[in-house]
Amino acid sequence: MGVTLAKGGNVSLSKEAPGLTSVAVGLGWQARTTTGADYDLDASALLCGASGKVVSDRHFVFFNNLASPDGSVQHTGDELTGGTGASDDETINVDLARVPAEVIKIVFPVSIYEADVRGQAFGQVRNAYIRVVNRADGRELARYDLSEDASTETAMIFGELYRHASEWKFRAVGQGYASGLRGIASDFGVNVG
Repeated sequence: MGVTLAKGGNVSLSKEAPGLTSVAVGLGWQARTTTGADYDLDASALLCGASGKVVSDRHFVFFNNLASPDGSVQHTGDELTGGTGASDDETINVDLARVPAEVIKIVFPVSIYEADVRGQAFGQVRNAYIRVVNRADGRELARYDLSEDASTETAMIFGELYRHASEWKFRAVGQGYASGLRGIASDFGVNVG
């Protein structure tokens, strides 16, 4: 079992797993209450440069763009219902050795698809988490269990991978957005037109 983080906490993945080259970022959740409609939570990745904004629109990896231009970040596919609790509901693989030098952090938002139409928010979701797994041996390196009551938020930044000197680190973020994925993407410089 890896390091369990509180909101705002961070850990050096490079120290937890010397020689680390590739990780799987797994995200999971369960619905607490239901309106009858399935909860479709979507994981994304924003590859950001020194400005804190995405390197380009193509560096926004999500269900309609499953890989970064260089292939270093790959979404394994959209899980339309999720919430089984048995395993990660969505996974994004990151080949740390191939991430371009201009990318200093990779932010992982999770949004509820059609939240406004379905009347859903993160306050109705429980057991939400993000975890980082070493792809070489399957060992969990870090985990953040979201415990905040996000009653109106329809999207959240769960965590981020970032470079610090020669190390890769992971930070637990837990920042909610009432403006959904569109609001997060816009804040990070994605042209959502």
